[in-house]
Amino acid sequence: MTGGTDLSERAAGLLANHRDSIDRLDAILVYTLGERFKHTQAVGRLKAEHQLPPSDPAREERQIERLEWLAKEADLDPEFAKKFLNFIISEVIRHHENLQR
Repeated sequence: MTGGTDLSERAAGLLANHRDSIDRLDAILVYTLGERFKHTQAVGRLKAEHQLPPSDPAREERQIERLEWLAKEADLDPEFAKKFLNFIISEVIRHHENLQR
């Protein structure tokens, strides 16, 4: 075996380890989002029951600011985190609107 081949085998092993970690983290993200949406659905039902608006812009802004701060702490692009949360918020609002129909 040459040094280059040995390095390639090590690189392949490292690549496989990283991909295994990514797969586990993807599963964590999906299950975490599922759990989050269970709670937001419960909030939506409460809002519908009490005739509250489907969105709460003040809370949404606080959540975005909080997520941007957490992203910085986690060394994640805060703009990406903001886009991600905005997407989630828009889905939650859509669900809340559907519950009020």
